[in-house]
Amino acid sequence: MPEELAAMSGDAEQLNSKIERAVTDGHLMESAAKNIHTLLEGAPTDLYSRVVDELVSATKWQELNDRFYRTLSFGTGGLRGRTIGKIVTASERGNARASERPEFPCVGTNAMNFFNISRATQGLVAYLHDWNRSAKISAEPKFVIAYDPRFFSKEFAELAAKVASENGCNAFIFGSPRSVPELSFAVRYLRASAGVMITASHNPPYDNGYKVYFCDGAQVIEPHANGIIAKVNAIPSESYTPLPKDRQGKVEMIGTDIDEAYMRRLGTLVLDSTVIREAKSLKIVYTPLHGTGGVIIEPMLKRLGFNFEVVPEQDHFDGRFPTVKSPNPENAEALTMAIDLAEKEDADVVVATDPDCDRMGTAVRARDGKMKLLTGNQIGSLLAWYRTRALFEKGVLNKQNASRGVIIKTFVTTDLQKAIAEHYGLRCVETLTGFKYIGAKLGKYERAIPDHQNYVDLSEEETRKLRLEHSSFYVFGGEESYGYSGADFVRDKDGNGAVIMFCEVAAYAKAHGNTIDELLDNIYSEFGYFAEKNGSLVFEGAEGAIKIARLINSYATDPFPEVLGSKVTSVRNFESDKIEDIESDKIPKEKMLMFELEDGTRIAVRPSGTEPKIKYYLFAHRRPEKGKFDSVDLNQIKTEVKEKLDRLWDWLQEDAESRLREDNQQRS
Repeated sequence: MPEELAAMSGDAEQLNSKIERAVTDGHLMESAAKNIHTLLEGAPTDLYSRVVDELVSATKWQELNDRFYRTLSFGTGGLRGRTIGKIVTASERGNARASERPEFPCVGTNAMNFFNISRATQGLVAYLHDWNRSAKISAEPKFVIAYDPRFFSKEFAELAAKVASENGCNAFIFGSPRSVPELSFAVRYLRASAGVMITASHNPPYDNGYKVYFCDGAQVIEPHANGIIAKVNAIPSESYTPLPKDRQGKVEMIGTDIDEAYMRRLGTLVLDSTVIREAKSLKIVYTPLHGTGGVIIEPMLKRLGFNFEVVPEQDHFDGRFPTVKSPNPENAEALTMAIDLAEKEDADVVVATDPDCDRMGTAVRARDGKMKLLTGNQIGSLLAWYRTRALFEKGVLNKQNASRGVIIKTFVTTDLQKAIAEHYGLRCVETLTGFKYIGAKLGKYERAIPDHQNYVDLSEEETRKLRLEHSSFYVFGGEESYGYSGADFVRDKDGNGAVIMFCEVAAYAKAHGNTIDELLDNIYSEFGYFAEKNGSLVFEGAEGAIKIARLINSYATDPFPEVLGSKVTSVRNFESDKIEDIESDKIPKEKMLMFELEDGTRIAVRPSGTEPKIKYYLFAHRRPEKGKFDSVDLNQIKTEVKEKLDRLWDWLQEDAESRLREDNQQRS
């Protein structure tokens, strides 16, 4: 044994010497070297040192810098990063074949692995204990853990449950992959303190993530967000000392009971079951894109009586997502196999959900017989219009209580939804991008109800009655990035619910002899034609980040006075201005500017929070002066508005280039 220890010590000294020399020679960043030492000091096995030694011996300095230049920081959305390195070492590959998932996740402080899962869970548990003490809650915290089919998701979830229980929390963990919205539902249903979802949404297969929800079932916002962030980022190591057995929490497996409770509630999203029966000829193709959607959506569509088929090649869990370039239903390519099946079966509608099933994309058979993709704004507007109209027809909403009805959308979502709300006498509340802000609104509406403590135990009919009497009745909420919600029993965007709601809209159209695009044109004719165009400029690396910051600053300090001959009538700076929504709630600070033009055009500019790009959202519309647009007028207006948005995007790109040139000249 002493000989073995001496050999290990000698190996460590040799590795340290190589690392120090790499720093001296300028190959390895000092921060990377420091983080390598930190990781190896607390390593539970020799895997970490073997991986680092392989990369050092192969002089893979860029890979080492990428993995170690920082410790993956816990932000307001949790953690997200690579779980498989750009280079997979032999030690990480282990017994797996080259075509298989590596045996071990990417080793590094800046990666999604056991090191960071442990840190995140330790910090979250510490915050929950502190919160319970401050709120004088005597019970031990408990939280729910779900995961999608991504690489290492199950192992990460099991580790999170172990760390939580050994640190005094009760953990409820799903036994197989489940969706984000079901996790949100389960947190509330089980009256848990928090929830964790292991997912990277529709990111590439090599990524994974750790999303945190609080007791309201919504993603964390302030004051909890910064409190959790501080706790997590203060934890340097994955190692900890478990509490004595009598103080540890329990780990309990959950699954089918939650599924059934969630499905019962999802059934209440159907507002008019007669249209489903009347549209028996409606054919639907669904694809879960190898993700969690099939767990709930397939039995729900069957239970509700829809005629549907599932893309067989994509109807199984697979973290490689082998049949698509990206498992993102916003992208046309992801729907290719579903559209091919729809063509073969002469189906009317294609619906697709991403791996964690919080987003939904669609394609519909248009009046010309061809399959046509809908944008997130178009899908959301169809849902908002149909649900509002149906609730008035059912008598749930009327002129007397309409002011309690609310549609919630983000600032960068189409104003058609605002026009629909105003037409029916509802409020349209606007939030920042991110469904957590819609979830926060739903929490506010719940707290306004007297004796709301048992709210989660009430039926949909009972909660609807209370909301209409005492608070605000949530009709619909959504964002342009393909996220939708039609009820408050889930506090995040819900792909399961979105499929059900959209299939009902398709049945309504079919029962009335319309295609979906014809139904959408009817809405445009009545409320006005609203069109949007999104664009982005990519600036990668540290230099790119500087350019993005300078562009945003330029728009704030030197806003354009006019665009294409139309004067800018107002500029809102969401970072510096005091902005309130129509309910007098303060909008949190965010780097975003919004320009309103004299002709009604709107431009929003914001840096992406997850990608090296600056994003532009362009909005234009034409409203009928009296009556409705006829089909000839509408087609002409569509052409004119599209050309206008195209010209506007060209102008904005040229303006951005000019601003960057001027900035460089001033600095040189």
